[in-house]
Amino acid sequence: MPGSTQTASDLGRRVSEQRQRAGLSRAETAQRAGMSPSYLEYLETASTPDPGPGALARLAAALGTTISALTGSGMNLPPGQRRAARQPLLHELTLAECQAYLAPGGVGRFLFTTVRGPVAVPVNYRMLGQDVVFCTGRTAGAAGGAQLPQVSFDVDHIDDALGEGWSVLVSGDAHLVIDPAELERVTALGITPWAGGQRDTYVRLTPREITGRRIRAIQ
Repeated sequence: MPGSTQTASDLGRRVSEQRQRAGLSRAETAQRAGMSPSYLEYLETASTPDPGPGALARLAAALGTTISALTGSGMNLPPGQRRAARQPLLHELTLAECQAYLAPGGVGRFLFTTVRGPVAVPVNYRMLGQDVVFCTGRTAGAAGGAQLPQVSFDVDHIDDALGEGWSVLVSGDAHLVIDPAELERVTALGITPWAGGQRDTYVRLTPREITGRRIRAIQ
């Protein structure tokens, strides 16, 4: 379920899934790796675990995998460079699962049409109730004037190391936030763009349809 994958780091999720694939309990894995079960629990559940190279090497050996598979090396490459999993399983997400993936906020892609044609702009976002809110430069925000009908928003994640991934697509109507009371509410979300610069135009997207998919690797 999305909730369990979002409480731990990518490293923790990879360790946990590799352990389950190997059919090992946490205690058995810890014994093989020469570490305490409590430390392994920390690696699997902490949001920012920081194991040393020795611990990673022992853990990879205990799980019959590689350090690269656990750490997801190659993250500087575009996603999808590695081969797909041997037994991928495609799962259509429920509305509740889609909302769980959207809930933490982060970076997504705002999809809309301009004179250039359909474009996708990466933006930082947060949720306000069921609505997606993000701030952007005036160029993207003003593409359709105050109202931005028939737009979409995409959030996704691909894990090349595990051959897994998920995506959520939100489609609906959006508008520039100009009402003072509404502007105060969206400003309070504390959205901070990674790109920096002057991005003080807020857009609020009200969903009409939310769909999603997840690819799991099965053994």
